[in-house]
Amino acid sequence: TFLAGVFLLILVVGLGDVVALIPMAALVAVMIMVSVGTMDWHSIAPKTLRRMPIAETLVMLVTVVVTVASHNLAYGVIAGVLTAMVAFAHRVAHFTEVEKIGDADIDHDGDVDTRVYKVRGELFFASSNDLIYQFDYVDDPRNVVIDMSGAQIWDASTVATLDAITTKYESKGKNVEIVGLNEASEQRHVRLSGYLAGGH
Repeated sequence: TFLAGVFLLILVVGLGDVVALIPMAALVAVMIMVSVGTMDWHSIAPKTLRRMPIAETLVMLVTVVVTVASHNLAYGVIAGVLTAMVAFAHRVAHFTEVEKIGDADIDHDGDVDTRVYKVRGELFFASSNDLIYQFDYVDDPRNVVIDMSGAQIWDASTVATLDAITTKYESKGKNVEIVGLNEASEQRHVRLSGYLAGGH
């Protein structure tokens, strides 16, 4: 690829006048043969496409369609990259898990006093959207511990979600303690908590 690029650069810059004399039909034929030789035909075989993840096939189709429609490979590549980003965010969004791991304390009357939740996964704008619905705000006891030792906070939207969870519990007269944050997540949480929309 590098040598082909260098050779093309020499042709355009140094031998532009000579290349201009070549009939367009001959150049078209050359480009068709180059595209045929460059194309990985195995990648679009029905047998291959059936095995490929839908997201990857979608990225390929979007790139091709936008390139053909706009006659501009750059637009196709940009559209393909954006599609891949959305597909990746959608896939990672389902890696987050909230587990009710038990009750830490029981009060003098024998009632459950504390509920502990364990959060696992990478938390960012896509994966933290559903986090707020993973807790039992009505039936949980008056003290709730959210263990974040298995999670990583990546952006401000996750901090806003944690603030919303805390606010929702507090509106029911319950206390929330967030524990187990690693250093980077703790710094982000301390810096942003309470300053974002929907925070307490």
